[in-house]
Amino acid sequence: MSDGPASHGELRGGELLTAVSNAMVGLLRQHYGRGPMKAKSYVVDDILMCVMRDGLTAADETLIASGRADRVLETRREFQEAMRDRYRETVESLTGSKVVAVMSAVHLAPDVLVELFVLDPPLDLGARRI
Repeated sequence: MSDGPASHGELRGGELLTAVSNAMVGLLRQHYGRGPMKAKSYVVDDILMCVMRDGLTAADETLIASGRADRVLETRREFQEAMRDRYRETVESLTGSKVVAVMSAVHLAPDVLVELFVLDPPLDLGARRI
């Protein structure tokens, strides 16, 4: 991963989606000390979504094993809220589009984090429509 995100003018298609995935994992690694092991980003019209898997820390796993999964969910959700502006700035920098909404979700079993961005204007990556 590079030191900083490249601008949208430099990246297209799959390269742009990979850069988004790498940037999101990098932010988690920087702030949690560990990032997800897998990440993939998708775009459909004005929706950009990054799905990250296997990112729970040893501390998270310990809390879950001791019956405190609710605390892990609460902390993860608060973290996602605290990171909202950083996520927005990163995606705007990479895509060249304004992020008009950010939505986050966390799921423990399986271990999945999702960041969803609504963009204006939509990205045209030349991808097929679903």
